[in-house]
Amino acid sequence: MRQNFHFHCFYVRSLHRWQQLYDRAGASVLQPVHHTSLDHHRLTLHIKRDDLLHASISGNKWRKLKYVLRQALSDEAAGLLSFGGAWSNHLHALAAAGHALGVPTVGIVRGEPEYAANPTLTDARAWGMTLDFVDRQTYRRRHDADFLAALALKYPGFYIIPEGGSCPLALPGVAELWRELPDCDQLILPVASGGTLAGLLSARPASTHVTGYAVLKGKDWLADTIHELYSPAADDSGWQLRLEHHGGGYAKCRAEDRGAIAALSEALAVPLEPVYSGKALLGLFRDIEAGRYPSGSRLIFLHTGGLQGARS
Repeated sequence: MRQNFHFHCFYVRSLHRWQQLYDRAGASVLQPVHHTSLDHHRLTLHIKRDDLLHASISGNKWRKLKYVLRQALSDEAAGLLSFGGAWSNHLHALAAAGHALGVPTVGIVRGEPEYAANPTLTDARAWGMTLDFVDRQTYRRRHDADFLAALALKYPGFYIIPEGGSCPLALPGVAELWRELPDCDQLILPVASGGTLAGLLSARPASTHVTGYAVLKGKDWLADTIHELYSPAADDSGWQLRLEHHGGGYAKCRAEDRGAIAALSEALAVPLEPVYSGKALLGLFRDIEAGRYPSGSRLIFLHTGGLQGARS
């Protein structure tokens, strides 16, 4: 009985830390930017700087994890477990969040143990995350019921979070972003696991179209994933996926694209990385040059963070 009481008090304290963590964060900066392409096509562009929300729990991870963390703490989970690659922004953010809340974390990492020395996983280990490395074949089973059951036995009582944090509980945290935005014609963002786009669609104003730039090869499955996370999206004509700007696949970026992203970063005075926001913003400007955005449109681009991954 005494032990149960102490465990309960621990999670009450952790919930209090969660409340403090999120209460301290205000709205992220909405930065106006200028570029000759915008002037030529008579467009205005602001960048929603979610990369500045938190030093370690960056961008969309801050929003996606918000209610996932609260649910895990309310359930008095023994810890938090999730999945990612060796440079995963999600695992990096989860480790930082677990450290801030005083909750153990486990990362199931796709790759070899020698990756543990890279900057992302060095941070995660410093924040107390246990790293469990698996090969690519095993990692592909991360959605399989039997594999998840085996993990539940290995890490009893841990709250299991899908890769990227994309799950139904991620949606309301992302949807809160609309409260911080002025009226606009287009909200534009990078898309990988689909949770951020699904969350935005769950509260999309009728006057705003949402365009997601896929940063991986998502032609056959990405839209279906978004429909699974938020089923009304299947009948919503107010959004689209741009699938032509993945640059060869996830975390792949041609040398000429890297140079173009660096030039865009300097011109806009916004830090970018070549995996998510940099790749998507480059795609946006190429579409602007192609005349895809009507003259006079008010555009907002969501910077989803992930700059820590640029340390590779």
